[in-house]
Amino acid sequence: MIGLRAHGIRLRRLRLHGGDRTYDVDFRASDDAPRPLSVLAGAFSTGKTTILEFVDYCLGAGDHPRHPEIMPKVKAATLEVELSGSPYLIERTVGEPSMFAYVRAGRLDEPGAAPPVRRPLRPAGNPESLSSMLLSHCKLQGVRLSQETEDPLSFRDLMWLCFLPNERLDDKDLLFESVPMKHLKLRQVVDVVFDVHDDHLVEIGRRIRTLEAGLGAARTAYRAAEQLVDEQRVGSRADLEALHDRAKDELAECAQALAALDTQARADTRFAEELRERHRAAAEEARAGAAALRDRETQLQRMTTLRGTYADDVSKWTMLAEAERLFEPMRVTACPSCLAPLAGGESHCPACRLPITGGGAVDVSGELRSARTRLGELTRYLEELEAELPGLRAEAERAQEAEARAAAEVDTMTAHAVTPYLAQRDALARRREEAAATLQRADSGLRLVQSLERRATGILQQMDQIAAHREELAAAGGHARRASRSAVVRRVGERYREILEAWKYPKLADAYLAEDLTPYMRGEAYTAASSGGRTLIALAWQLALFEIAWESRSSHPGFLLLDSPQKNLGVAGDLADSQTIERIYRHLEDWLAGRGVGAQIVVADNAPPPAAAADVIVRFTRRPDQPPYGLIDDETS
Repeated sequence: MIGLRAHGIRLRRLRLHGGDRTYDVDFRASDDAPRPLSVLAGAFSTGKTTILEFVDYCLGAGDHPRHPEIMPKVKAATLEVELSGSPYLIERTVGEPSMFAYVRAGRLDEPGAAPPVRRPLRPAGNPESLSSMLLSHCKLQGVRLSQETEDPLSFRDLMWLCFLPNERLDDKDLLFESVPMKHLKLRQVVDVVFDVHDDHLVEIGRRIRTLEAGLGAARTAYRAAEQLVDEQRVGSRADLEALHDRAKDELAECAQALAALDTQARADTRFAEELRERHRAAAEEARAGAAALRDRETQLQRMTTLRGTYADDVSKWTMLAEAERLFEPMRVTACPSCLAPLAGGESHCPACRLPITGGGAVDVSGELRSARTRLGELTRYLEELEAELPGLRAEAERAQEAEARAAAEVDTMTAHAVTPYLAQRDALARRREEAAATLQRADSGLRLVQSLERRATGILQQMDQIAAHREELAAAGGHARRASRSAVVRRVGERYREILEAWKYPKLADAYLAEDLTPYMRGEAYTAASSGGRTLIALAWQLALFEIAWESRSSHPGFLLLDSPQKNLGVAGDLADSQTIERIYRHLEDWLAGRGVGAQIVVADNAPPPAAAADVIVRFTRRPDQPPYGLIDDETS
């Protein structure tokens, strides 16, 4: 049968995945087991409640925290849990609330983990849903809350007994009294957890049939997987692990041998350093000669085009100058202003005295001389360039031939030293490829064997669950001691009173639980108490249900999340309130070390008492100079 420590669900780690980093919260003790009590401490608005809400989100809640520091930083959340003692990872995306969770066996940062299985969140009654998987580890898969309505139990309903959020602590709606259907459903969930609901025997039989059907399918899948492993002839786990280790050692040896070979090759070819330097100098000279030749050829091409342009200009200016001799120039015979006749040659009109312009010959001699001068200079420069080209070509060819001779000399001198190393490198490369192929084959075989082992573990867990249900059915059928609902309520009520007495609740009188689970104090419902009193009553009510459920080995998951247990308990420094807070933590520690061994409690508290310092797993400061600032520790603005 499943032991106390293996029963239900335990929290191990929470990881929020950012773009380039992660934000982790570790609920494990030094021995890698889940801590009995984990306290999240620190200032307000640092992410303590966010941690609890992300745990709830990974377990199927409809939405996740949407604080300004969360949305741009976090892309997904992964919760590492123990389900009936085996590690699993549950991952959900962050942003738009996902309708699926990805579940796989294994731990965070564990190599060779199994591929994830996509599980829908709705409908909760779907055998492949996340809810059904979680309920199967609480002995509640396939349970219906009402025989008349066929309403299936959801793990979200069960979380009412596992998570006491801040807003329910001092509220007057602890049992969802404002929503009658939800209030009724809470009572049904408690009845189911304590196995005191209607048609209990029928329900146990239904669970056994559901588990047997799942066991049959699991065995069929196991046989198919086993046949595949046999056909692949991968060998046993021990053989594969030995093969894996040998391949890794071979790869390491090849890497060391290659490094040593390269070192020896460099040492044996140092005599050619002078030749290599000569080759580098020759190559540089060849590049310089080729560049100089290319530069001159480019200049010659451009200057030739420019010389043609200037030759055209000289031809045009020459033709214009010759036109003066061939054609008589036009003369001005009348004043353009007053039309008085002109004798010719006057610079001013004799009648109106205005200056006379135009009609003279055009003088282009200056432009013609300038164009001829530039043409002559370009012609001489082009002649010089053309004269340089043969020498530059010859020099470039000589440099290239020298570089080729130097390269051939290096090859000739080093070939006898390098060739043996090339053969050795080829041999080592072949060894490395063979070792890599062997390592890949061993990894593939190990994955197949691990998958087969996980299936076998799942079958054993299902068999344990069936055996436990059959024992429960036999005990119930044989009229063994089975608590009635009234007895369960009475027992929880007694624990509720004991807890408040241990906390020294002021003026404690007539504290009990009604049949509908409503907590009473001083003969009145809890709603009549003060806000601080309601906080203590809510804590005691939730803890009483949790403790009795665990001690009676009921179907409770086995973990409890408490948010802000000091809410409304007075101002800092108040002696009476400080003592009450210390008593709360002392009660948690004593119960977890005694009758609650194997259970798990996580508390988010601004300022836990010094006596609880050993249980604090993280303390946020909200101060940039004293890390960690908060859950998102790089968001300090």
